Amino acid sequence: MYQLRDYQQTAVDSVVNYFKKKRAPAVVVLPTGAGKSLVIAELARIAKGRVLVLAHVKELVEQNYEKYVSYGLPAGIFSASLGKKDRDHKAIFGSVQSIARAPDEFFEGFSLLVIDECHRVADDSATQYQEVIKKLQARNPGLCILGLTATPYRLGLGWIYEYSQTGEIKTDQPRFFKQCVFELPLSYMIKNGYLTVPVKVDIPVTSYDFSELSESGRMYTAAEVEEILKSQKRLTPLIVKNIVDIAERYHRQGVMIFSSSVRHAEEILSYLPEGDSRLIVGDTGIAVRDQTVLDFKNRKFKYLVNVSVLTTGFDAPHVDVIAILRPTESNSLYQQIVGRGLRLSDAKKDCYVLDYTGMGHDIYAPEISDKRPAKDTVPVMVACPQCGFENSFWGYANSDGEVIEHFGRKCRGAAQDPATYEITPCGFRFRLKLCHSCGAENDITAKTCEKCDAALVDAEAKLKQARLSKAAHVLTPDRITFDERLDKNSKPYLEIRYYDYDARYVSEAHFFGNSSSIKKFNINFLRSHLKRPELAAAIQTPQDVIKYQILFRLPAFVIARKQDKYWKITEKVFAEEL
Repeated sequence: MYQLRDYQQTAVDSVVNYFKKKRAPAVVVLPTGAGKSLVIAELARIAKGRVLVLAHVKELVEQNYEKYVSYGLPAGIFSASLGKKDRDHKAIFGSVQSIARAPDEFFEGFSLLVIDECHRVADDSATQYQEVIKKLQARNPGLCILGLTATPYRLGLGWIYEYSQTGEIKTDQPRFFKQCVFELPLSYMIKNGYLTVPVKVDIPVTSYDFSELSESGRMYTAAEVEEILKSQKRLTPLIVKNIVDIAERYHRQGVMIFSSSVRHAEEILSYLPEGDSRLIVGDTGIAVRDQTVLDFKNRKFKYLVNVSVLTTGFDAPHVDVIAILRPTESNSLYQQIVGRGLRLSDAKKDCYVLDYTGMGHDIYAPEISDKRPAKDTVPVMVACPQCGFENSFWGYANSDGEVIEHFGRKCRGAAQDPATYEITPCGFRFRLKLCHSCGAENDITAKTCEKCDAALVDAEAKLKQARLSKAAHVLTPDRITFDERLDKNSKPYLEIRYYDYDARYVSEAHFFGNSSSIKKFNINFLRSHLKRPELAAAIQTPQDVIKYQILFRLPAFVIARKQDKYWKITEKVFAEEL
């Protein structure tokens, strides 16, 4: 039989508790080597109905099945590529391609669907995954759907689920998977000795320069990568020599090299030690591929070059060097590549990660969040003044780690009812745009009001209209000043002046005589000007504003309109609105 580790039992308990209250699709995140097969085994054992475990490649189907039956549990396989189409077992392991074409009677009696590598599941109803789900739910509307993955995000989409068990809203956009019910960090597995320590080696010799791709702000094509590699062809032999030098000098056991294309892979192979290197690409025949993988696992050769075919469903524990020679925008793919070298093995102390792309992915903390506003920004933790949730935003911090400025817009915190598992987002907006029609708070880039659907004028339209108007002036501020003054009735007020590069200025006045005036100042000035909007409640007087003026930021533009003899500031536009 088998014995669950503590975290595996917690994962199982979390899944069971969730499906007792809700039947929306859920996710469990387990890193490579965390023993997902044990979690599957325990869930299948306690499930009241049949269990279907889906994977997208035959290697994963076979791997999951073999580990499952090794625990003494009966199971079947439904996969054309494996030559089996079992139907009568309680647990069935199948490929999504074969299951999608299975006869209708196959889909009877399933109470749990487990999808391995679930980040591959798209919301599109035309996919094979969705076809299978539709057939299963037609026979059991109460079907429990659980996704398993080590990388719960997808290129071009971001997070694949909406709500995390840590209390964080991962995305405001609808996702097929609604909640992550358990997540085990990669750092936990390494710290507790369940995985090998990855050692990211800085390459002092040379790397490819893919900066024009990574800085373009868009997805790039294979042809663009190939063109860059062609222009930097002289670097490949130097890089391969560096890989071999490191592998030989430090007595490495197995080296996996990830290349960008077949042509690139063949070039790499030509510089590797003959007789100790082999290549697998997409067109490699199944028999040759299987034999090559088997020989590599049996250590008959040291260097294995591949092109996008050994990122999942591949298990060679002795691998202790991962060499990355292909750029990728995908955090998921990067972590899958590194994961090929993290399995434990005898005489293996660590795994070298040699990255020759300069893309800068983080092994432990993938950046799946808002777009980075500037290269020098860093992740900073910001507590929500409304719910207390610690948000991770892009921003700036001083040498002591104190947050100076952040670019967060909305709190990601949420509360979950323990009885119903219903989720209530906090919704606090650090920066906002007020609807002129109903007064509702909206995101600063919103074009229509979330509450009343009224059209909201965007920043570009404001600027264009103001520049065309003779009664309006658009000022580009260079500096801002704060002064406390007295009106004709000797009542104090705050004068704020915005100066341009020619020392011309426009100004505004704010009074603090009552709570209504302070609230108005908070909404009209503080929430947009403060580098840390959550500190607005601490500023109550003109003296506070002057004292903390270092905390304020300049708008990109100030729009003033002529009223009688004076210019009145009517709008301000900040950089993030453009």
